[in-house]
Amino acid sequence: MVCQKSSKAQSVFFHVFSCALGFIMIYPLLWLLMSSFKSNDTMFHNAFSLIPEKWDIIQNYASGFKGIAGISFWTFFKNSAIVTVASVAGSIFCSLLAAYAVSRVEFKGANFWFGCIVMTMMIPSQVMVVPQYIILKKVGLSDTLVSMTLPWIFGYAFFIFLIVQYMRGIPRDLDEAAMLDGCSKIGVLFKILVPVVQPSIVTASIFAFYWIWQDFFQPLIFVSNPKNFTIPLALKLYTDPNSYNNYGGLFAMSVISLLPVILIFIKFQKYLVEGIATDGIKG
Repeated sequence: MVCQKSSKAQSVFFHVFSCALGFIMIYPLLWLLMSSFKSNDTMFHNAFSLIPEKWDIIQNYASGFKGIAGISFWTFFKNSAIVTVASVAGSIFCSLLAAYAVSRVEFKGANFWFGCIVMTMMIPSQVMVVPQYIILKKVGLSDTLVSMTLPWIFGYAFFIFLIVQYMRGIPRDLDEAAMLDGCSKIGVLFKILVPVVQPSIVTASIFAFYWIWQDFFQPLIFVSNPKNFTIPLALKLYTDPNSYNNYGGLFAMSVISLLPVILIFIKFQKYLVEGIATDGIKG
């Protein structure tokens, strides 16, 4: 009887602690959402409160979608969507080809080149920005959407490493059997290997989407025309220390910018968990 009471008390304590910890973790998102409902005049009267003193939902979202200096928020959203989709597609495709080359194609120095690829993971991305900017400037692509896409489009070391770990766990007998049936190396990749390594591809795609969608630093360096701004850069325009700060519009558009991230995670979270878990087991 005593053991049952002790077990029930532990269960209650565990659930209460879990709920409290979950609330603490989700509080910033709740604060952002509720702040997008508050009026600018009363927003910081009680900054920690989630309940608005004065509701101003329509005004906040309307002013947010209106944008800045005649440029609507949809322009920034479109720029982010174009850059993100093109960058993710190019990065994953090139990473897949590189992973196939170093893991399944026999050539001299394969392990050496794979080691060089892995070593680039230790180089901070900020170090690469200056040479990238110089190259883009010389070829006349600076201050364009292309300038924000090219640095990602030729593959990424972490994605190559992730896919390689999967491919190395697949028996080479599948490749040989497919080639005996007349399949080319490219056919083996897309018809045999891609369906098997799908979790790693989806996992890499999710990471790429998150990183590129929220990237602030590279667009800040590569782009100066507001018409080419992505969402992270555009949100900064809603606040100006020398004039009026539209915090309501800022928080409202921040909520809108988070929707694709949340929807992607909800839709593909099972692939994300499976990709990371299986990679850890195989590694």
